[in-house]
Amino acid sequence: MSVFLPLITEENPSLFYALDRIGPVVIDVQRSTPFPQPPQHTFLLVDADTEVDVQGVADWLDEGVERVIVPLTWAKELIGVIPSERLIVLLDIANASAVTDSISKGVSGVLLKTRTIDFDLISSISNFFKGSDIYVLSSGGSYPSLSNIREFNRIGATFIIPDTQLTLDHTSSTHLNVTDAFIAPITSDRPDGLFPTVVCSQTGHSLGLVYSSVTSIKESITSGKGVYQSRKHGLWKKGETSGATQDVLRIRLDCDSDSLEFRVIQHGAGFCHLNRQSCFSEASGLPLLEETLQSRFESAPEGSYTKRLFDDFALLRSKIMEEADELCNANTPEDVAFEAADLLYFALTKCMANGVSILDIERALDKKAKRITRRSGNAKPQWASKPVEPSEPPPLPNAEKKATEIPPSPGPIKMRTSDLSKTTHEQRSQLLRRPVLKSEEMISKVKPIVDAVRQRGDAALLELTAKFDKAKMSSTVIFPPYAPETMQLDEEVRKAIDVAYANIRKFHEAQKSDEPLVVETMPGVVCTRFARPIARVGLYVPGGTAVLPSTALMLGIPAQVAGCKEIVLATPPRPDGSISPEVMYVAQLVGASAILKAGGAQAVAAMAYGTKTVPKVDKIFGPGNQWVTAAKMLVQNDTDALVSIDMPAGPSEVLVIADSTANPAFVAADLLSQAEHGIDSQVVLVSVDLSLEHLTAIEEEVDKQANALSRVDILRVSVAKSLIIKVKTVEEAFEFSNDYAPEHLILHLENASQRVQLVENAGSVFVGAFTPESCGDYASGTNHTLPTNGYARQFSGVNTLSFQKHITSQEITAVGLSALGPVVVTLADCEGLSAHANAVRVRLNEAAKSSV
Repeated sequence: MSVFLPLITEENPSLFYALDRIGPVVIDVQRSTPFPQPPQHTFLLVDADTEVDVQGVADWLDEGVERVIVPLTWAKELIGVIPSERLIVLLDIANASAVTDSISKGVSGVLLKTRTIDFDLISSISNFFKGSDIYVLSSGGSYPSLSNIREFNRIGATFIIPDTQLTLDHTSSTHLNVTDAFIAPITSDRPDGLFPTVVCSQTGHSLGLVYSSVTSIKESITSGKGVYQSRKHGLWKKGETSGATQDVLRIRLDCDSDSLEFRVIQHGAGFCHLNRQSCFSEASGLPLLEETLQSRFESAPEGSYTKRLFDDFALLRSKIMEEADELCNANTPEDVAFEAADLLYFALTKCMANGVSILDIERALDKKAKRITRRSGNAKPQWASKPVEPSEPPPLPNAEKKATEIPPSPGPIKMRTSDLSKTTHEQRSQLLRRPVLKSEEMISKVKPIVDAVRQRGDAALLELTAKFDKAKMSSTVIFPPYAPETMQLDEEVRKAIDVAYANIRKFHEAQKSDEPLVVETMPGVVCTRFARPIARVGLYVPGGTAVLPSTALMLGIPAQVAGCKEIVLATPPRPDGSISPEVMYVAQLVGASAILKAGGAQAVAAMAYGTKTVPKVDKIFGPGNQWVTAAKMLVQNDTDALVSIDMPAGPSEVLVIADSTANPAFVAADLLSQAEHGIDSQVVLVSVDLSLEHLTAIEEEVDKQANALSRVDILRVSVAKSLIIKVKTVEEAFEFSNDYAPEHLILHLENASQRVQLVENAGSVFVGAFTPESCGDYASGTNHTLPTNGYARQFSGVNTLSFQKHITSQEITAVGLSALGPVVVTLADCEGLSAHANAVRVRLNEAAKSSV
């Protein structure tokens, strides 16, 4: 909410543009103004008893007007037609309490007209219109005092001040200075009274942190230039000596009214004194691309490719169409991102050639988002492969369909339900199926990547890291000791990692057996089995923009406990070539001998074959996307690589068994904690004789909690294809679960601990109401790298023994051989392996001679 809203009534360009820098303005449509305000920052006031014009209001909003303020007679006609968040109703304060619920619920705000300011009455009306924005316009003629503005701010209301009562000069008895009004609610907790100020580019990317004073804010609002307060040198007019000036687009207060944000257009070398765009880092992503293209547009050398694109519009048009086609044909997330990046490059080249900036594009997007009338959205005839007819939403897909084909539904977020007692054998088998993983197709896609790293080593690895991870580096490997500055963490995060490390290490140390197994199978024949660590292991930790220290812990700790001599940790770098400090800290804790800054199939290939800088490993562990999984499967089957892998991998999955004692909120939360991983996540609830009311309560919790979570769009898709299986008994529930073999099995059952004995197939089991799967994912001590896709029938989750191999030995005395030897000779002769038999006979004959 703005500190105040100015009502534009007369021609005053300098005042108008100063007001434009600090927030929206109100324009009375009955008064023409020669200053066309950017539509997204405009409220239109309809204060006339004229005929209702629904189409006119829709046209204004389609043009990007923020909200329309209409009299009550208009509101009654517009509610239900115009979105409530775009409507404000104009009321006389004396009649506000007579407004019906349908009116109050059909608008997002109320503008109260009053001759006198009565804060108690306004506060009371605000409570009546709970959830709506409250605006006040006084017709009494005098402007409010600064204390009045602060009081309005305190009760959550906004005062509308006519521009005839505002000035850029000092506050007087008749006029209020714009800056004085704007900063009225700001507080500073600094002894010098300055306000922390975040300076951002026009697209919201941070440039640096400075300080502002009342004087500097006034100067910025009035002049439209970036002016700040230096703590050492006083008033600081940015770029006054360097030429790197700023045009101020907008100045905003934060939610606590104790700091400011300046949105600016930065000119010259950049904001930072190091001649960089930002004090925090070099530009990256789209801002870097825009900066580069602008530079090339101004000074690209003749003959360069970018110069050709700027000069040859036919070539540029062809490239845009080519890249759009390749994006349309891309299927995997990696391909889509790669092709979209190419398309953005050529599209922004077209924009730059026509003087269009990213800010212009964002403004166009914002304007489109504000449209309330929509076109059909069908493709033009030359692009439509076939006529598009409206149809019913497609049926739920079977197991063979891709998860990405499922359209999100606008309705409640619900699971599918099947009663196991009413399903056929074929239907039951279908319920147990996961989506088909097209391993051969993916392996064919990753093979060129793997071959490139195998044949060209580090050179290929650097090229592929730049291409896929968008990080250009001179080396992809770092070795200990790791620089302390790469591990600077929030203290709470460090403490949490330390607790998780201790718990996970304690559990995995208990799995280690230092004593060899010794068995005397018969007198004089002693057989032994002893463990040795796998010497060199590779740990793949998904990353890039994500931060996954938990996976680094789950893989690194058992490797450390097992005693592996070399631990190579591979993780995708961030665009600046760095690794997240959380993962770096864990790498140091587990004693990683090298860190490979690469992701995807190229990282797997580098660890499998080794390069000049990347140590070759003997076994590769860790989860990843389908590219990583396919690469692991490919190198495992290559005898030249001589490398094994931990297990096949698929989408995350959970199966929850719940009876009448289950808490609906707990069950829903457990289902959603897995469903949020991705749209292909597998989520199953097995309900044991639950009543309709109990099952409905769980479904309502799923919908309520999902809509409150940040990944609701993913949840809407993954939950829609998830299952509720109804069974009568606990035994039936475990029979289905054991057939399904889930990665995670959660037991919301009475006497849950006594039911664990019924588990035959599962990656990890979570017992009882207060054992959420999240604890196993992070810090309880068990490992979260688990078999998926039904492989829990054959595989264990990662554990200490996964990082060891077991060697057997035997020692036989002469007495022992005299008893065992004839048995071996008989079996060797039976198989026709005379040399085997001979190796025993020569010893038996020698023993016989010695005894004579």
